Amino acid sequence: MDALHPRLLAARFADCFGFYGAVLPELIGAVLAGGGPAGPYASWDVDGQGVLALFDRAAIAAVAGTSALPAEPSPAQDRTMFVCRVPDVDAGLELCLRHGACEVAGATDRPEWGPNLRTAHLRDPAGNLIELQSY
Repeated sequence: MDALHPRLLAARFADCFGFYGAVLPELIGAVLAGGGPAGPYASWDVDGQGVLALFDRAAIAAVAGTSALPAEPSPAQDRTMFVCRVPDVDAGLELCLRHGACEVAGATDRPEWGPNLRTAHLRDPAGNLIELQSY
């Protein structure tokens, strides 16, 4: 049973599907559990447990009654972040960059956050903030 997993609402569904489909298997061993690049839904599992789902943002806006609102907010601080624990932050960052991510903060040790913690921060093709971490 998938008790809790993130569902990203993607304005650029096909681009995000391509990105996550390319990096999640190598980063965390995820496999595509359902959906495809045409959307409106796709999900990836690890050992039968949901780890990430994508849903077309316009489809959810229609259901939620928010279609008339702006699709993109004014610049603001991030409200969510998708975090992946990976064996090698540097290799994970390079993999993501090769598949269309934009680097926010390069791989660096963060002892002030925890012993042996190393992180990198990037954005997926739709601008969602991602943290790769190892410890």
